[in-house]
Amino acid sequence: MKPSTELFQLIKSLSKSEKRYFKLTSSLQSGEKNYMKLFDAIEGQDEYDEVAIKDKFKEEIFIKHLPSEKNHLYSLILKSLRGFYADKSAAAILQEQLRNIELLFNKALYKECAKLIRKAKKMAYDYEKYYFLLDLIDWEKTMVEEEYLRGNFNKDLNKLVDEESECVEKLRNLAEYQMLYSKINYVFRKGGYARNDEEKVIVDEIANYHLIKGKNTALSTKAATACYYIKGLCATTERNLDESYVNFKKVVKIMEDNPLIMKELPKRYVKALNNLIFAYMDYSRMEECFAMIDKLKGLIKKPGFESMDVQLKLFTSSHNAELLACIRMGDFKKASDKVIPEILKQLEFYEGKINSEEKMLFYYNISSANFGAEDYKGALKYINTVLNDSESGLREDVYAFARLLNLIIHYELGNYDLLDYTLKSTKRFVTKSQRNYKFETVFLKDFKKLLKVKNAMSNKDLFIAFKDSLQKVLEDPYEQAANEYFDFISWVDSKIENKSYEEIVKKKLVKR
Repeated sequence: MKPSTELFQLIKSLSKSEKRYFKLTSSLQSGEKNYMKLFDAIEGQDEYDEVAIKDKFKEEIFIKHLPSEKNHLYSLILKSLRGFYADKSAAAILQEQLRNIELLFNKALYKECAKLIRKAKKMAYDYEKYYFLLDLIDWEKTMVEEEYLRGNFNKDLNKLVDEESECVEKLRNLAEYQMLYSKINYVFRKGGYARNDEEKVIVDEIANYHLIKGKNTALSTKAATACYYIKGLCATTERNLDESYVNFKKVVKIMEDNPLIMKELPKRYVKALNNLIFAYMDYSRMEECFAMIDKLKGLIKKPGFESMDVQLKLFTSSHNAELLACIRMGDFKKASDKVIPEILKQLEFYEGKINSEEKMLFYYNISSANFGAEDYKGALKYINTVLNDSESGLREDVYAFARLLNLIIHYELGNYDLLDYTLKSTKRFVTKSQRNYKFETVFLKDFKKLLKVKNAMSNKDLFIAFKDSLQKVLEDPYEQAANEYFDFISWVDSKIENKSYEEIVKKKLVKR
């Protein structure tokens, strides 16, 4: 059986401060600490090698029961992390306060207990921690009952019952928004934009849900951010740019007006900013777009955004947006010289932590940027990474357009013999995956014609006809989403006008 690498992954995920805290707390304990020997040995490895660990400590008794030692060390590290973050998260502080309340109550220190309950309740309300609030209200009811036993009937238990009911209702409301958020997120993750009536029905069902369509339906600040975010995502899937921009702008404003909620939901704030960046791109407001990218990058050092999970999101969102902005502007030199090297460096640094979808988007966009810089071999390398590593069901939209881009790259490389097979393979994929949308169908049909003609003049005529076919398809609002993946019309124009793809993209941006 292959040795577990979970302990290795946990140790490697620790920051310098977290390691220092763990070693400091461990040093306070007396006696021999075998777990520290194990910690130091694993920390020094680049890849987990259990054989080397066993060989290093072959003279030690503890190595004979290594699995239990690993489990012990894993538990100690988690305990240390809980201590390290005890005063850094609202949830951790409230958990500690609830333990303290119980201790004070058991010691019959009721006055002190009541004081701590009031303090904890304020925090629970500020951070909208309703699960904790239910526990705190329950303690308050216990305290009231204790007062009754002592003959003090000044406290109104009914008020606490009403408060509890209100709290439960807010929890139910928030849970319902979370369900809708998961649904629309799944639709977008699965296929991107709505491109037929069937897909539009799913989005419309969510957009017209009473909690989304109605007014004043969100019972808390967290619920309000979820509501507007869902509205924004629904609008995005339907390519309703103005509606998308307005709603994501509202999410950002609510969070910036409520910094404690932003601290609770940092990734939602990051995602909202990211969607605003794409809106600025679509509006061709590139100065504001890059300003927002800088704002996103600046969050890396801000309180509330320190966790590895959020740091990863900040990296992927800001750098992918910057790469896309360069592609949109036709600034392929900046993409190649500055943005891509930094992305590849960070991908190596975060190896094993970035999810498959984020990597897929990076590689697809790197391929597009390399194509624009006429580095066709580099473009082919990264599009092959997308095609070879794609997981079933993951962003089928990106995977489908990666196959179209793959055809164009091979065409530029002059791989005509290979193209015949690749074209047939792509057709089979489109049919099998039921992604036979108009754009893909027309593209493959006209592209096939290019492979049969070698005469330059005839080729130009074919490209003119190709452009006419694509433009007719793109008149369909459902099919306009194709423009989000690659500028197919600019590529065709580059062949018609005998200019570089970069020149055409830049000229188009100036005209907007």
